[in-house]
Amino acid sequence: MLKKLSYILFISHFFILTTCYGQDIALYTQINGRYDFTFIGNTLNPSENTNFSPTFLFTESSATLNLAPDDRIERAYLYWAGSGPGDTNIKLNGVDFTPDLLSNVVGTANNFTYFSAFKDITSFVQSTGNGVYTLSDFDLNSYVSTYISNATHFAGWAILVVYENHNLTLNQLNIYQGLEALSPNRPLGIIDYMTIQLDNLYLISNTGAKIGFIAWEGDRFIQESERLSFSANGTTNILSNPLNPSNNAFNGTNTETNSTNLYNMDLDVYSIENYIVPGTTSATVSLQSGQDYVMLNTVVTKLNSQLPDATIILENPVSECNSRELTIDFTVSNLNSTEVLQANTPITFYIGTEPIATTYTQSIIPIGGSENGTITLSIPNSFPLNFTLIANVDDSGNGSGIRPELIETNNSFQIEIELTVSPIFNNLEPITTCNLGLTRGLFDFSGYSELVKTNPNHVVSFHENYNDAVQNINPITNTSNYEAIATPKEIFVRIDNGCFAVTSFLLLTENCPPTVYNAVSPNNDFSNDTFFIEGLRDVFVNFELLIYNRWGKHLWTGNNNKPDWDGYVEDGIGSTLAPDGTYYYILYLNDPNYPEPLTGYLYLNR
Repeated sequence: MLKKLSYILFISHFFILTTCYGQDIALYTQINGRYDFTFIGNTLNPSENTNFSPTFLFTESSATLNLAPDDRIERAYLYWAGSGPGDTNIKLNGVDFTPDLLSNVVGTANNFTYFSAFKDITSFVQSTGNGVYTLSDFDLNSYVSTYISNATHFAGWAILVVYENHNLTLNQLNIYQGLEALSPNRPLGIIDYMTIQLDNLYLISNTGAKIGFIAWEGDRFIQESERLSFSANGTTNILSNPLNPSNNAFNGTNTETNSTNLYNMDLDVYSIENYIVPGTTSATVSLQSGQDYVMLNTVVTKLNSQLPDATIILENPVSECNSRELTIDFTVSNLNSTEVLQANTPITFYIGTEPIATTYTQSIIPIGGSENGTITLSIPNSFPLNFTLIANVDDSGNGSGIRPELIETNNSFQIEIELTVSPIFNNLEPITTCNLGLTRGLFDFSGYSELVKTNPNHVVSFHENYNDAVQNINPITNTSNYEAIATPKEIFVRIDNGCFAVTSFLLLTENCPPTVYNAVSPNNDFSNDTFFIEGLRDVFVNFELLIYNRWGKHLWTGNNNKPDWDGYVEDGIGSTLAPDGTYYYILYLNDPNYPEPLTGYLYLNR
């Protein structure tokens, strides 16, 4: 039966509605080293689907992993697919798994939905090792009665296993992943196809070169124009093997086990040794279908490509205050590679597009190895204090590589740099408060911590001397009620931004108008026993205070050296104690800011 489809393609974790006849799936990962790959898996279809059979699907099936004793499992990816929007709860060897990724396509003339699920099960397969793998609790039987109408009821699963063996050649494995439909829903005579471009190759040998894929819903009895082609060096070859003829690439087979009853799924590997030669730098893989509806899930290539892969990381930038010299550590690695990285590989440092320095690796860096280094860069004055520093490895200063690599797009690393200079600050005005005596004063300069800043990220502290400010010790903590025993007093301010600056301001006192308390009751009750004038003594040190009675007779003279008046009458006749009543005072402050005397009255009550 002709199976028709208009589809949604999944690439790189996004669903993209497309009407293209062919669309590349995405590179998922690349693995370099002494690696190879294999597939295991099984169908859940009792037989190949048709419009009338099978009428049910199995809910579990098994497959066997049988690696050599010296094979080490590096990666393992589980895929399961079928009709419907997706079964997201399955078991593998009795262990529950849910997908890392679920992809759907919608199509056929019935607008049916199909799915593929993906799970990274590397640690599970590494711990399980060789043996039987049984996928279970995978039940799509509720969709059979609907999907049988166009013979697209299916279910199956597969595990892609990447393994390392030190006897293997140095290979590059490319794993392409997505969910793409090769659809026959085209005008008559037009064939659907897809291509995968393989770049950055540097083929040393064609030994063991191969390509494999995981595909769903292929039918072995539909053989029109199902082809897998490989193009390199200007030549295109249609691939085939004993299980997959050149016109029927998707026919329910597993070339790893020589199975021909892997109904409605394919796990097939093709040798391409005869179609690629040493020195090849790029190739193209094409798949096409003229009638059969096929979903392609994964394509894997293995090529003997021996190249280094230089990467660089910058860290620990250090610069002194008020200096444009920057010292920074770097690590050059050759991790995901198939060849050593030669010594004297250049590393060029850029600000923007301008190279500012070049250095070189010191030794041969082996596969999987790294080399550490440190460089001190002189940053030209033409660049601001904040900039992005870029390091390109395998770059002699012209922005391009000098030798081929496995990946040509990962040679760069950038880091944000801020050179530190002493902070700019706002000048602070002196603070003046009332003289509390002998130039003592209380001050609130808490607001100066923000006023001095030109950047809200600056850190401010106050100190009583310059050395404390420089050493950042003994900060003043009570800035809102600070007592200066004597004034003028200089307060030092430290402003930090990684570097620091020190400024200062003065604390000053002034003689404020005194306050007169004009009630006197000299009865020794410690309340108003004397004529008290606040802000007078030790402030206006030359003051003179004269007391008169109501008839203008001078009774007493006071100054900064005499106690306050308690009603005592100097040179009194008959009694030295002034009687109750109203008295008058004249206060000479003898201060240039207060040239006129203060006058008033007081009431004496014994």
